[in-house]
Amino acid sequence: MGRALKASSKGIEAANQALQRKCLTQIALMNELNNPDQLRSKLNDTDLKAQVEEKDFSITRSTISKFFNGKTLDRLYFLVICDYLNLNWKEIFERPPDALVQDIRQKVREDIQKTCGTMRVLDMTQPIDLGSIYTQVNILEKITGRRVVELNKFLESFNLEEENFYRLGLCGIREERVEGSQAVENIHKLMVLGKPGSGKTTFLKYLAIQCNKGDFLKNHAPVFIPLKQFAETELDNQTKPGLLDYISQWLRDCGVIENQSKAELLLKAGRAFVLLDGLDEVREEDSDRIIKEIRDFSQKFSSSQFVITCRIAAREYTFEQFTEVEVADFADEQIKQFAECWFETKKLDDYSQDFIQQLQNNKQIKELATNPLLLTLLCLEFEDSRSFPIDRAELYKRAIETLLRKWDDKRGIYRQQVYKQLSVKRKEDLLSQLAFNTFNEKQYFFKRNIVENQIGNYIINLPDAPTDTKQLDIDSQAVLKSIEAQHGLLVERARGIYSFSHLTFQEYFTAQKIVNDQQLPDLVEHITEKRWREVFLLSAGMLTNADYLLKLMKRKVDGLLKEDGRIQEFLSWVNRKAESIEETSNKPAVVRVFYTFLSLDLSRYLSRNLSRYLSLDLSRNLSRYLSLDLNRNLSRYLNRDLSRYLSRVLSRDLNRDLSFDLSLDLSLDLSFDLSFDLSFDLSRYLSRNLSLDLSRNLSRYLSLDLSRYLELDIPQDLKETLQNLKTQLPQEDEEPKKIRQWFLENGESWSNQLRDFMIRDRNIGHDWQFTKEDKQRFLEYVDANNLLLDCLENKNNYITRGVREEIESTLYLPFEMVENQFSDV
Repeated sequence: MGRALKASSKGIEAANQALQRKCLTQIALMNELNNPDQLRSKLNDTDLKAQVEEKDFSITRSTISKFFNGKTLDRLYFLVICDYLNLNWKEIFERPPDALVQDIRQKVREDIQKTCGTMRVLDMTQPIDLGSIYTQVNILEKITGRRVVELNKFLESFNLEEENFYRLGLCGIREERVEGSQAVENIHKLMVLGKPGSGKTTFLKYLAIQCNKGDFLKNHAPVFIPLKQFAETELDNQTKPGLLDYISQWLRDCGVIENQSKAELLLKAGRAFVLLDGLDEVREEDSDRIIKEIRDFSQKFSSSQFVITCRIAAREYTFEQFTEVEVADFADEQIKQFAECWFETKKLDDYSQDFIQQLQNNKQIKELATNPLLLTLLCLEFEDSRSFPIDRAELYKRAIETLLRKWDDKRGIYRQQVYKQLSVKRKEDLLSQLAFNTFNEKQYFFKRNIVENQIGNYIINLPDAPTDTKQLDIDSQAVLKSIEAQHGLLVERARGIYSFSHLTFQEYFTAQKIVNDQQLPDLVEHITEKRWREVFLLSAGMLTNADYLLKLMKRKVDGLLKEDGRIQEFLSWVNRKAESIEETSNKPAVVRVFYTFLSLDLSRYLSRNLSRYLSLDLSRNLSRYLSLDLNRNLSRYLNRDLSRYLSRVLSRDLNRDLSFDLSLDLSLDLSFDLSFDLSFDLSRYLSRNLSLDLSRNLSRYLSLDLSRYLELDIPQDLKETLQNLKTQLPQEDEEPKKIRQWFLENGESWSNQLRDFMIRDRNIGHDWQFTKEDKQRFLEYVDANNLLLDCLENKNNYITRGVREEIESTLYLPFEMVENQFSDV
């Protein structure tokens, strides 16, 4: 039955008054409560209505008599009578004396603080006060029944091959998160499920401390029980205690007199807050006994409040009276709060801002931070150098080691191997095979039978593996459950639909499989597929020597455009132009990249990736000149295309460190773009008044740019051409309307004169007439070069000096000049 409650003397008085108001006798009340239609229409609590309908509710005269005489009766009957009489049950039921709760709290305070007050995980050299770093967890409703069907339909309707959907996670399709302590307060019996390292134990310890301080469930006394410890405890006569015996002994050890009777009184009165931690940590041989003990104990003392924690999918169990919920991954605000508390505790307060910023800039590492255990690992790693390790592959390896073995080992938990031949190494091999096969097929989410089949294909080749198909299927299912429950590397997103817990892990294991099986030539075939980018970077980091991979990548990149005659002609021009530049400290490859990006409108790469190609000075100069930061007051009026052009104008000063040739070509190119586009776009995009202001500014800035070069020691014919172009521009002090009109009437002609000069005297400004398809192929070529350079730049990757220099010196050359490079691969 349900929770046992009885009315206090004041409650009985209030109940009799309610009975009189309704003009009912106790017999009449019983008859109305036994009338289903009458009962449904008069009950206010919808949950109570559901329970009444489910249990085929009926009530006896004896039960009514017990209620009005202050006797104990089942919780459901008590709540129905109160609701029917419009009484608040919390105000009329009899509470035990507060003195008992206060006495027990005082006696157990020291032990609760010792057991629950600190945390020490992984490689921490000393424990940390829990209160100083605790971050409130959120709870998600566990998806069951109808909502599983809805979620599966959602997943089927969505493109399950979408990487971004995977990285964003699935939390968005669950119901709104609820603060963990609020869920405990609202639900009398709670089963809290969570992935390994999700913070379940920390959550329970925090609740125990808060309750004992009177800051949470202030009318209760906490009872914190690690279930692994309870299961392995023996009494003096070598018998296994029940939970009541265990609690009584604990109270006795804490100095509570008459511990047995007080334990029972506290539990029966509903003033115990029983926290049962780590059902999944109980040994297999103890499991059935412990589950039965919890079920019987929670039913016997149903008026007390219970919370159980367990890993998701750890075991098959049924606690009918418990509501199952799941610990949510940390959101951004929780990650930030945890990091701030962590580094403040370590007296490294100024680290937290850098930590958060670097997380934001690295979405792969940030994925790990949603798990409190892995977030702790990241904080520990960050302490050493105020940055994350350059070698991400090594960082992920540590994270996987933590989940596969270290987390349990640190706490002395030795779980039974579901399949005795499946060591940690073999689990890694199995996960690598699964990751590679699914990632290669663009399967970020996969059905249970796919996973089990792949597990079966793996374990069938192990020593002593069963040959019977049915037994192999059983073992495959058991191994899947083991990996999911014990390690959290695979998770069931919805019924029968699995994925790796983080895309980062799927990418890491895929790279591991490629490196171990020496599948580098096959990997290089994916060089233009963006979703393989992280696998390339991780593979380069895992290799003892990355020369072979880098050579393969360079040959693949150079061959991408070898059949595109128009683009090959463009690359040949880029090389000739770069060779013509004499007075520059930059390497030829740097200048080639400069002219490639200048001649094609690749602004998104200029702002994001230029620094990796260009010398420090040149990249700084260009990033300043091509800054996309518009004055905020202007940006709200401008469309995106015009914003790009104006941002160039409003970045007035070319840096003096640029060589004359490069800075002049840059200035002429931008002047042409601005004058040509703005002469047409001013009237179309901008309001009249704003157009006048900007056309005047344009005239002033173009004039200033040209004037700066006229002051330099340049050839006379060049000076005359620039002077002529400058003279044609309207003067700044002319009326705004005339300036605007000049651009509308003469802007195209002036731009064409500028372009003719650029082509004739500077050999820039050519119209290559690339098609949309040409540009798309070239962007793939640029992306592939970016990936190649990312692998080169990682200081942790071992690449011999000769290979590195040869790759760097031959970037962006036409195919005919590099077709024999690295012919040995």
